[in-house]
Amino acid sequence: MESNIKDLFDAYERFFGRALAGEAAMGEAESFYAAEFIAASPNGVMTGKNDARLRQVMAEGYARYRSIGTKAMQIRHLRISPIDEQHCVTHVAWRASYTRKGLPDVTIDFEVHYLVQQLGTQAKIFGWVSGDEQAVLQQHGII
Repeated sequence: MESNIKDLFDAYERFFGRALAGEAAMGEAESFYAAEFIAASPNGVMTGKNDARLRQVMAEGYARYRSIGTKAMQIRHLRISPIDEQHCVTHVAWRASYTRKGLPDVTIDFEVHYLVQQLGTQAKIFGWVSGDEQAVLQQHGII
């Protein structure tokens, strides 16, 4: 399971880079997520489906990242906490880099905790828990 999860997040990181460059097809995002998922942050808990709405929301999200100067999103490391033979929490330490007009670039390190299920050889994200992204962006003068 560990190898499949590392492959999943390596592919997700590459996709993120292409999306920041405006070169990714949002349909590719479907391959990372289960048919349904849950997300939790300080803003509350939401559920969603891996459908056209997800692709639209992701496209809007990447466009916003580009508009605020996000130039890279890289995985610093990941740690896998097994739950059972098919499920785990994958703790992903990300590093985000931002370009700001007339100011020095900013790098922000943060973690997101992903719920991952592996059925057969296919690992998929079915949930995640994240911090307050807007507050961190404000704190660092990005928005």
